[in-house]
Amino acid sequence: MKKILVTGGAGFIGSNVCNLNKRDFEMIALDNLLLGDARNLDPDIRFIEGDACRTEDLEKAGPVDFIVHLAGTSSAPMFMGDGFIDGYVNSVQSFVTVLEWARKNGVKKLLYASTSSLYGNNPLPLVETQQVTPPNHYAVTKELYEHCSAAYHKVYPEMDIIGFRFMSVYGPNEEAKGKYANIISQFAWDMARDLPPVIYGDGTQFRDFTNVRDVVQGITLAINHEQKLGADIFNIGTGNSSSLNDIVVALNKAFGKNIQPKYIPNPVKEGYVQGQHADIGKNTQVLGYEPMVKLEDGILDQVKNLRVDRIRATSSDDFR
Repeated sequence: MKKILVTGGAGFIGSNVCNLNKRDFEMIALDNLLLGDARNLDPDIRFIEGDACRTEDLEKAGPVDFIVHLAGTSSAPMFMGDGFIDGYVNSVQSFVTVLEWARKNGVKKLLYASTSSLYGNNPLPLVETQQVTPPNHYAVTKELYEHCSAAYHKVYPEMDIIGFRFMSVYGPNEEAKGKYANIISQFAWDMARDLPPVIYGDGTQFRDFTNVRDVVQGITLAINHEQKLGADIFNIGTGNSSSLNDIVVALNKAFGKNIQPKYIPNPVKEGYVQGQHADIGKNTQVLGYEPMVKLEDGILDQVKNLRVDRIRATSSDDFR
């Protein structure tokens, strides 16, 4: 059975990658638990507490066939204030360390998280061929991943290095991210406690909300793809969008409640993304990706699997 190392493997997306693939691969999760929780992992997943920035921790995994790199910073707010230097160091150092370790150890494919944040307010739908200008420091690090991968692959073409520009991902196992979690998670946590979700502006802003199961589907399709992919990049989304007001309606339906949101002026003055949805044609054509989880079904599943007792310190009026 082929082995997959998932860095950030006890985190939100990483734990879902491990749990949903354990029947087909031997999954190994590496995580420093900054944004992860070992309890996210099924008991039969091998877990290594360690840091992707350290080669000695990667070595603990032993020989692996594939790496899914999800470690490092995961949102723009993590670069604010005192987190600025650590955000860059953790993101860049972990990526280049994993990249070089993978090559030296004969890894067939390295798959990594980029971000739809790179697109900013580009014309919709968002297409991989569009010119991007990172609107924040988080997006800068992800663009560095992409350029680094392209340059690295020219020198070492044996290993595929594949990036995914995730849209707005939601689903279970996000409690350890606290205030850095997706909007749907934060709204759900508030509404579970009968608190009004806080919306910046009038709630008409919209996102391509993508269930984490579909994200895992896209990653797994790339792992199993038999042809060489080089240093390619793929959107992972649904190709559709919903407003924040729509999300509150869906959550109320899932909870059986009628909680009205609290609207406040948008404090984000520059670079706020009003709308987002992906063109997924390239992913569909090359990898066979088709989103499977309908938004209402995904939200209902998330509500059923809420673990409010595990939420790290957060506030609903943070980071919209």
